[in-house]
Amino acid sequence: MRRVKTGEWRGWREATEEALYGPSGFYHGPEGPAGHFRTSVHASPLFAAAVARLLCRVDEALGRPAELAFVDMAAGRGELVTGVLAALPAEVASRARGYAVERADRPAALDHLIEWLTQPPKGITGLLFANEWLDNVPVEVAEVDATGVPRLVLVRDDDGAERLGEPVAGAEAQWLRRWWPLASEEVSFPGAPSEEVPSDDVPSEETPEEMPFEGARAEIGLPRDTAWAGAVASLDRGLAVAVDYAHFAAARPPFGTLTGFREGRETAPVPDGSCDITAHVALDACALPGGRVVTQRAALRALGVSGARPALSLAATDPTAYVRALAGAGEAAELTATGGLGDFGWLLQPVGIPNPMIDGLLADDPPADGLLVDVPDHEEQ
Repeated sequence: MRRVKTGEWRGWREATEEALYGPSGFYHGPEGPAGHFRTSVHASPLFAAAVARLLCRVDEALGRPAELAFVDMAAGRGELVTGVLAALPAEVASRARGYAVERADRPAALDHLIEWLTQPPKGITGLLFANEWLDNVPVEVAEVDATGVPRLVLVRDDDGAERLGEPVAGAEAQWLRRWWPLASEEVSFPGAPSEEVPSDDVPSEETPEEMPFEGARAEIGLPRDTAWAGAVASLDRGLAVAVDYAHFAAARPPFGTLTGFREGRETAPVPDGSCDITAHVALDACALPGGRVVTQRAALRALGVSGARPALSLAATDPTAYVRALAGAGEAAELTATGGLGDFGWLLQPVGIPNPMIDGLLADDPPADGLLVDVPDHEEQ
């Protein structure tokens, strides 16, 4: 049932919250997210298998605890947690416990051993994995007016029309100044890094502010920073990973990224419950001390996902195996593609253990240059 449209003018955060998660919001639809857009989870079982290998590395770093948690944030219909648990070696699977965190109702067909929650469980040991969660944490949108003042953007839920509201103030204004200053047209916007977040991405407080230009927009990511910190705090020991389309301080998009998706197609973001509403994530702002960001392309390659074609000789000796290997290479290529899923950012946040992507198990197999780069520590927001 579609919710009643009010025609009210509201901030994008409130309007999106109702449109996505209200009683008749988008995420309560029977088809689920997979009916509208394709994530890495839906693209190939290779993704769940790679996350299972990461969980095994976390298990080793934890010293093989008696209970090993896997928490699937924004679980959709539980596709990822189901795939990860099925891909684990028997010994690890015997100690693993799966949690699906989602605000929609539990799917009837989900394995009864997987716990369905609306918030991440507290005090767990293991891996918390948030695939395309933060981009759906609603945020306010700011736009610079004709006098150079950033103002909150108000939206009408019946048609998506916008108008400017009050000036951005308080903690939101502080977040903008630090993480997404609305700069002048003369400022260049270089492309995002190909494999990592540069170590100098955090804006210097000594840099003079540029005069903002009319129409410049930003999504104020403070609620995402808070949500991510809360999710990480649920871990007693282990690793938290956030995977999303991302941008970084050296290359914020000058007009923002707010958009909608419906039935596999990008569409206008009208907050009436009929479409997904999403915006890319400032992962460098979300990162807590010790966090690192890597592209999905680099992370999956480090976890054994390769798009290399099988040897042609296999076609002569075992045609069936060759066809399977060729299909797998195609799926791997989609997951790691430049300009596509491979450009997603993976924010890796270890809690009480060395980062298993580069320490311990990978000590004898160092990553290629640029695989992982520290995100500079910053003050609590």
